[in-house]
Amino acid sequence: MKKNIAKKLQKSKRKIDKRVKRVNWENQPKPMLAGGNTCYDIDSRHSATAYGGLGNIHELAKRSGLVDEIDHRIKLLKRHLPYHESDHILNIAYNYLVGGSCLQDIELLRNDIAWLNALGAEIIPDPTTAGDFLRRFTEKDICEFMDVKNTVRSRIWEKQPKSFRREAVINADGTIAPTCGECKQGMDISYNGQWGYHPLIISLHNTREPLFIVNRPANAPSHLGSAPWIDKSLDLVCPHFQRVRLRGDTDFSLTQNFDKWDQRCLFVFGMDARANLKKIASQISDWQPLERRTKDPVKTRPRCKPDNVKEEVVRKRKFRKIVTAAEDVAEIQYRPGKCKKPYRMVILRKTLDVIKGTRYLFEEVRYFFYITNDWQKSPSELIHFYRQRSDHENDIDQLKNGLNALAPASDTLLSNWALMAIASLAWDLKAWFGLLLPYRPIGLSIVRMEFKRFFNTFIRIPCLIIRTGRRLCYRIVGYNDKLQHVIKFNHMIKSFPGP
Repeated sequence: MKKNIAKKLQKSKRKIDKRVKRVNWENQPKPMLAGGNTCYDIDSRHSATAYGGLGNIHELAKRSGLVDEIDHRIKLLKRHLPYHESDHILNIAYNYLVGGSCLQDIELLRNDIAWLNALGAEIIPDPTTAGDFLRRFTEKDICEFMDVKNTVRSRIWEKQPKSFRREAVINADGTIAPTCGECKQGMDISYNGQWGYHPLIISLHNTREPLFIVNRPANAPSHLGSAPWIDKSLDLVCPHFQRVRLRGDTDFSLTQNFDKWDQRCLFVFGMDARANLKKIASQISDWQPLERRTKDPVKTRPRCKPDNVKEEVVRKRKFRKIVTAAEDVAEIQYRPGKCKKPYRMVILRKTLDVIKGTRYLFEEVRYFFYITNDWQKSPSELIHFYRQRSDHENDIDQLKNGLNALAPASDTLLSNWALMAIASLAWDLKAWFGLLLPYRPIGLSIVRMEFKRFFNTFIRIPCLIIRTGRRLCYRIVGYNDKLQHVIKFNHMIKSFPGP
C-alpha cells in the first residue's frame, strides 16, 4: 500500500475515533440528529457510484480466468452483437451482488453512468435481453457453466495453505424455492403446499461455496437424482484435499451407493427409524451417556440470565411440551440390504419427558440412527459432527434470502436453473474474495460472513469513477475500518498469476 494512502486512512480513522470516543456528555438542548439547510445539486463533472467494491470483484473475475473460461466454454451466441457470454453472465451476477432481487433491477444499473464507467462498458444488457439469454440454456450448458465455476474454484483452492486442504466436508440438502407465479413451466406443489421448485444444493462446508445447484419441481423428494451430483462433487473435491467427509439427512442415505462412496470418502447419514432398527435398539443394554460438548470458558464474568418469558407462558397456559431428560448412545455393525459389507451404526436414544403446564404426564423414548464408515471417531463425536450439518441450512438461507439467488425469476425450469447457477456466482465471488485476501484472519471471517454484512462492508463503498491515462481509478470518498483490506486486495489481485 502506498504511504500517502496509508496516511489518508490513518487520518480518517483518527477523525472517526475522535467523534465516537465515549465522553461524558452534558444535557443537550437539541436532538443530536439536527440536520442542516439541506439542498440538492447536480455534479456534471464527476460520476460516482455507491458500489466501489465492484472494482475488486471484477478484477477477481478477470484475473482468476473466469471471464476467459466462460467465453471459451459457453457457446450460446452465434455472433457477439455486442455482448459476449461473459457479459451476460457477469451482468446478472453483479446485479445480485449489489442487492438486486430480480432481473428488472438491471434497468437501474444500465441507466447509471457511473456503473457503466466502473465496468468500462459502453452499455450492458437490459432485463429483457438477460431473460432471453437465460432461455438459451440447455441442461448441458448449465452443467458446463457449473464446471467452469468449479475450474476456477479449483485454482483458488490450490493457492490455499496446507492446513486448508487437510479435510473437506461436503453437505447435501434440498430446499423449497416458492413462487407466486402461475405460468412457470416445471413448477409443482411441495409437501407443505407451496408452489415452486425444489433445488438440490451440494456445498463445501469449509468455504460455504455451492458446488452444484440442481433445479427440480417442488414435488421432487430431496434425494431425487442426487447420487450422480454427489459423485461429481467427490470428483471435484477429492484431488485437492487429503480427506473428504460427506454428510446428509435421512433422505440421502442411498444405501446402493455406500460401497462406492466408501472407497472415496468418509460419510455419515441419518437413517429412518424403521421397525427392524427400533427392534434392534430396544434389545441393546450397553448404553453410554452422550458426551456434551464443552463450552468456551467465559473470559470476564458470567452474566445473569434473563427471565425465560416463553417458558412462563407455556407453563401458565398449560401447553404441552417435550423436554429431553437424557441422551444415550450405542453402536452396532449393520449391513443394509443393498450393501456388500457392514457399516457402523450409531444409535442415539433420547429419553423425553412430556409435561403439560407444571404437571408431568409420561416418559417417551425415541431412537435416532446414523450410519457411517468412520470407525475412528467416538459415537458422541460422530453425532456432534452430524448435528453441525445444520450450518448448511444457514448457507441455503443466505442463498435464498440474503442473495435472492434461488428466487425463480424466469419462466421455465431450465432458465430458472440457469439463473440460480449464475446468481450464486455472486456468493462464489464473495468466498473467493475472502480466500485470496492477504490478511487471512479477515479473509476467513469473510468466508463465514453473511451476505448483507459483506455487501455493506466490502461492496457498498462510495467512490468517484475517474479515468486517468490508462487507469480506471476508484477514488474512495467514504470510510470504514476495512478499507485497508480492500486496497490491499486490489494490489494483490493485480499480481495474481491467473490461469
